[in-house]
Amino acid sequence: MSRLTSFLVAGGIFGVSVALAALLISLAPEPTRTEQPPQIPFVQTGLVIAGSDPIPVFGSGTVRPSAQVEIVPQVGGKITWVDPGFQSGGRIAAGQTLFRIEEIDYQYRVQEAEANLAASRVALLKEQEQASIARAQHALYASRQGSEASPDSANPLALRAPQLKAAQAALDRDEARLAEANLALSRTQVAAPFDGFVQEESVDMGRIVAAGRPVATVFAADAVEIVVPLSDSDAALIPGLWSLKAGDGNRRVTARVVARFGEGSFTWNGYVDRGEAYLDSQTRTIDVIVRVPDPVRSGRPADGTMPQDGSPPLLVGKFVDVEIAGREPDDYYLIPRAALQSGNVVWTLQDGGTVGIVQVQVLQRSGDKAYVTGSVTGTLESGQAVVTSGIQFATEGMRVQTETEQTP
Repeated sequence: MSRLTSFLVAGGIFGVSVALAALLISLAPEPTRTEQPPQIPFVQTGLVIAGSDPIPVFGSGTVRPSAQVEIVPQVGGKITWVDPGFQSGGRIAAGQTLFRIEEIDYQYRVQEAEANLAASRVALLKEQEQASIARAQHALYASRQGSEASPDSANPLALRAPQLKAAQAALDRDEARLAEANLALSRTQVAAPFDGFVQEESVDMGRIVAAGRPVATVFAADAVEIVVPLSDSDAALIPGLWSLKAGDGNRRVTARVVARFGEGSFTWNGYVDRGEAYLDSQTRTIDVIVRVPDPVRSGRPADGTMPQDGSPPLLVGKFVDVEIAGREPDDYYLIPRAALQSGNVVWTLQDGGTVGIVQVQVLQRSGDKAYVTGSVTGTLESGQAVVTSGIQFATEGMRVQTETEQTP
């Protein structure tokens, strides 16, 4: 085959291919044309709720005794009796005798002091009689001299005045020694200072104890305290904190204490007793003291915990959560915490699906809620929708759509 023939064949094949392609394109259907929807961002929203209750102040701390003392015998000796309940974990009552120290040595001291006192009384009576005789003799001597008797004109020794004072002083000394001996004898019985519990003890029959050395530690059962560190902004929400006086029993600022035991939670009612008048140097927080009366009383089940027999007491050393009833402003709102943007700004949803920007003052953040008030720009209303997610930034009047809107 010649070169010309080859070119003609190739050209024919190419022409047929082009014609076939043009035919297929002409027979293809026209594509459907659709209008693109406007680019309006989709957002999720939450609701603004008008506040009516006190704003809660949340904190946590460790339970400690309201009073804790060491049991220290004031006299020494051998222990001859111990109350069976006086052991670690035992409960004690105010005035209850915890243990006794051998009394015989102190009884001897009392007897000796009584004998010395009796001798001093006799010596005083003798001196009083001798002083009376001396005064009578002085009066007789003065009458013989033709002058009236005057105590000031006589030598005090002659009238036995110093001797009488010395006898009286000796009597007073021996009375004091007898009282001291009786006091030491009474201190051989060591009593509980208040109703409480024994934390630890080292007392056994036959043990020799020394005066002034601790043998046990007890803490009061009438109340416990929780030290709750708070920031100054949280402490400012507690009404009248700095006017509270320690121990005055003013319970106007209530508190709720929550402790976990096993799989359940239990609550106790308490109150703010006082606030410490200084900042912690490490945490820069203010310690607020919450007091819980009668912590031995069983706690109430909370958060769906099923009631059970033998609910636990509020144990000393337990780490607990505390909710304090804070201030109740005239006008504040609860909003979803996710609706609070940087700079304390809230994006509200206005009529027509546009965004409004509202500057707020944050009073408290708690869980998934925020408590706000004091709008500077714009307003908040109860039931108003606020943007919680879906956009990273917003401008005043920006159009958005929600799940309830139909796309135009």
